[in-house]
Amino acid sequence: MHDSLSAKFAALADPTRRAMLARLAHAELTLADLAKPMEMTVPAVAKHLAVLERAGFVVRSSPTRSVARPAKLQVAAFSELSDWIEQCRVHWEGSFERLAEYLETPDAMGSKNV
Repeated sequence: MHDSLSAKFAALADPTRRAMLARLAHAELTLADLAKPMEMTVPAVAKHLAVLERAGFVVRSSPTRSVARPAKLQVAAFSELSDWIEQCRVHWEGSFERLAEYLETPDAMGSKNV
């Protein structure tokens, strides 16, 4: 992934990572804490967490033992996604409004009666 927006969407594409983010929205959690309800091994959770870290959604504190390092959600990382989605929404709403206006014109109506 070369741009951060692609990395973010790729990270969110996996339901396991979305579930991890949902849990991290409530509290900082260690790898072991994240693994328990998901019935996953700690190494598997670590791989998912690494993807979330690279995308900027999660940061981890730095005690010496990597398993005990709690992961914390980075809420600011979601702003890039919401900004992009908002730009798309504005564009498409404008496009649909222009289409609706055109379809109500005599030219659009006349072309149907040929």
